[in-house]
Amino acid sequence: MQLSAPRAAWPTPIIAMLGAVVCALVTPVSAQDFQKDIVPFLNKYCYECHDAELAKGHLNLEGFKDDSRFFRDQRVWREVVSQVTSGEMPPVKKKVRPSPAEVEALQTSVHKLLANAIAKAKPDPGDVTIRRLNRMEFNNTIRDLCYLEENFSADFPADDTGYGFDNIGDVLTFSPVHLERFLSVGEQIAAKAMPSKPNELDGTGFAMIEMLPKGRREEQQRYFDPAPYLTGPMTAPRDGDYIISVSLRSTGPASDPAAKVAFLVDGTEVGTYQFKAVKKSEVAEVKVPALKAGKHEFTLKWLNPPAKISGNARTLSGLRLRLLGPTDTRTELQRKLAVVVGTTTGDVRAKAVANWFVSRAFRRPATSPEIARYAKVFLEGEKSGANWESGAQAMIAVVLASPKFIFRGEQDEKPTAREAHAISEFALASRLSYFLWGSMPDDELFQLAYAGKLSANLEAQARRLLKDPRAQFLTQGFGIQWLQLRQLSTVSPDPTLYPKFSEAVRASMMKETELFFAEVVREDRDVLDLIDGDFTYVDRTLATFYGLNAEFSRARDRGEFVRVTLPKGDRGGILTHASILTATSNPTRTSPVKRGKWILEQILGTPPPPAPPSVPTLDGQQLKGNLRERMEQHRRDPACASCHSRMDAIGFAFEKFDGVGLMRTTDEGKPIDPSGKLSDGRSFAGAGELKQVLRKDGTKIVRNLSTKLLTYGLGRGLDYYDGPAVDKITDSTMKGGNRFSALVLGVVMSDPFRLRRGTSQVESGSESPKKK
Repeated sequence: MQLSAPRAAWPTPIIAMLGAVVCALVTPVSAQDFQKDIVPFLNKYCYECHDAELAKGHLNLEGFKDDSRFFRDQRVWREVVSQVTSGEMPPVKKKVRPSPAEVEALQTSVHKLLANAIAKAKPDPGDVTIRRLNRMEFNNTIRDLCYLEENFSADFPADDTGYGFDNIGDVLTFSPVHLERFLSVGEQIAAKAMPSKPNELDGTGFAMIEMLPKGRREEQQRYFDPAPYLTGPMTAPRDGDYIISVSLRSTGPASDPAAKVAFLVDGTEVGTYQFKAVKKSEVAEVKVPALKAGKHEFTLKWLNPPAKISGNARTLSGLRLRLLGPTDTRTELQRKLAVVVGTTTGDVRAKAVANWFVSRAFRRPATSPEIARYAKVFLEGEKSGANWESGAQAMIAVVLASPKFIFRGEQDEKPTAREAHAISEFALASRLSYFLWGSMPDDELFQLAYAGKLSANLEAQARRLLKDPRAQFLTQGFGIQWLQLRQLSTVSPDPTLYPKFSEAVRASMMKETELFFAEVVREDRDVLDLIDGDFTYVDRTLATFYGLNAEFSRARDRGEFVRVTLPKGDRGGILTHASILTATSNPTRTSPVKRGKWILEQILGTPPPPAPPSVPTLDGQQLKGNLRERMEQHRRDPACASCHSRMDAIGFAFEKFDGVGLMRTTDEGKPIDPSGKLSDGRSFAGAGELKQVLRKDGTKIVRNLSTKLLTYGLGRGLDYYDGPAVDKITDSTMKGGNRFSALVLGVVMSDPFRLRRGTSQVESGSESPKKK
């Protein structure tokens, strides 16, 4: 492998360094020191391939004469140190290699130069790019702004991605199709959130034939037989008063007592119903006050059944149990605005509604001209619709079509400041909420921003947001994209070779990884547990697929996932999730290259350079033997060896997992050899030992996660001036026990997250992100 000049992606991780203490203690380093400490090593080991004439990997180290550009070129020097300390450079084939003392001396000298360069540099938080809400953020924002939880962006064009994420400002384009869809869906949302006419009482239902315990049924009619009670789940969409309604049929001799039924919610009786006659069909209803939102167990209990139910002429049966409500049929937004409106009328009411809604929608205080404009829309709508709800609906539709809602713009309160300075309190609130929740700020963030106290309470608020259920957005918004798992939906394993794979298995694979990552977030685990955590989540489909024993609590719920502790062995952590192993395989076989490359890129942050265009693919060559033997033959080509020596060793560690992640012991009739050796000489016998090796490289993993999460949090690619921030995030995360919260707090408290550029700071010369 040849050393390549780093480009758009953030550099290779190196040993944690350059913290604030180091920067404070550094002493100036002269150009003579560079010539004395760095150049001799380069001359002895590097210039042969990386001089002005050859410049392999587009890297000319001979062009560096002193430390004057060390801050701007820090990516190069971090890469140089990483390659040398890992043993990858100089190439293994070179007979003359640096001694440990020479390697340590180079590392010390480069670190000293970098620390000095960083200490002299002024903080540069980088560009602020206006960002369109992506599809997920749009849905989440509508959920918190209008209190509607639907996929309103389903018909929007797909969001482009840059640097691996779909929230990068530079690639979130806005097309005529976007404009058309935003206008259309804005009207739909306004009509649902603020209907101009009262809603009818609605609800959910549950077929009684599905209720437990199982028993006698005739067509769709379910009898209280053999037990005098039936139980089933229903979900209350929000807090409120409800009505339980059921159509029951009673039969029996006229001399028998009329049926009496009790209604229970989560085991507590909430009411009873007495039939008027023995032989009759009646609709039984009871009111349930102050029912909390969520799933509940509803039970119907026949209070006066015959001594022997089965075979008796006296019966009780029903078709469907219904939960109606809340009985207050106003939408959540209607109730909120009713409080805002109070007893006001006319222009005062219009301005009150406009101020409240526009300030929340634009995520900062509405200006007087804005309030006047949207109040006018309100009054016109009120006049044409004959009620204030019509005015609010018209205003909401217009607000949701505004660029100030659709785009996340950040007003600079100090536009003439020459140096980096804090972003506004409201911009900070939005950065924080969209980073952790993928949605707008909540009331507490707004209140702190209005009071000018959010910056002073930033760490406490970040911790609060992390503990909120909405922080699980990080799983989909960050985790799944970082792991590149969206591509799992596009792979097509050969059904003949992998008959156990199915669409149900594919869905369960994805859910397993989502739940695993979600636990790391929710329980604030060590991020290195992602590598070798001894637990996972399975449903019945995946438990059968893996051959795992798992205890499930609800016999009828096929979609139930349970947490299981894995037996000691190779499986454990996301690297051995079937989702990852399937997504990094070919349709007809495993791919050690893809698996190794994925770990280098997504886990370690040390991507190999692109393959030379002239090199033939493995399947395009006439090679013999099993996959490992063919790969070894492929690596004999010098053009292939440099890259494959890194990727293949890692990828072959997972060869005991087939193309869909199932365990195996042979390949093409031969025993599988999952052993390997890294370029630094460390060896391993299989996936289990490799994960131990990787965990010892925790600094690399944490730094890569710091880089990825900062990229995601800022919505832009990183550049050379972000290096100090990544150093500090890595250092603070490791000091915090590698807890996920420490990683998040490192990003939130970083200069790029809290500051913006001044007028004296030049624009970045970084490359535009590549769309995917």
